[in-house]
Amino acid sequence: MKDKKRDLKAYDIHFAGLKDGEHLFEYQIDNHFFELFDYHEFNQVNQRVSVHLKKKSTLLELHFLSQGTVNVNCDITDEPFDLPTEGALDLVVKFGDSYNDDNDELLILPQGEHTLSVAQYIYEMIVLSVPAKRINSQAENLAEVLDTIDAFSPKELEEAADDSQTDPRWDELKKLLNK
Repeated sequence: MKDKKRDLKAYDIHFAGLKDGEHLFEYQIDNHFFELFDYHEFNQVNQRVSVHLKKKSTLLELHFLSQGTVNVNCDITDEPFDLPTEGALDLVVKFGDSYNDDNDELLILPQGEHTLSVAQYIYEMIVLSVPAKRINSQAENLAEVLDTIDAFSPKELEEAADDSQTDPRWDELKKLLNK
């Protein structure tokens, strides 16, 4: 638990000492980050996240961008593949009497707070950037090819497999086998 808290501190932004204006924070996200959240849906993660912070006298504006790949299993073939993803998230931080994160785009921090953890926002942005249906583009092509083959496959072979339409000569030979 101590290691988890220590590792998550790397995603704390200490805004109290920053001058008003724009600031950039960059993070390289891998499997270890998602292990901190006990999330194991990805085989491998390689994401680059940038957080653009605009500090004003009464509020903070944050713009998150993520870009990279997550290695997941294809829903069609169950084979792992690298899925390119991009995500974006905007957050406004205001200061008030008590902590409130009821709104997805507005966070209220207590007066006197000087640090903001962006780990949860990075986690949610990347997870939500992955589509619910994970299909490798090569598997999509494979599915189209299989559909085409099925559409043009000879129907006579399927009909011949039906015992009701067999050659009468074979029926006579089958009678010999049964004796």
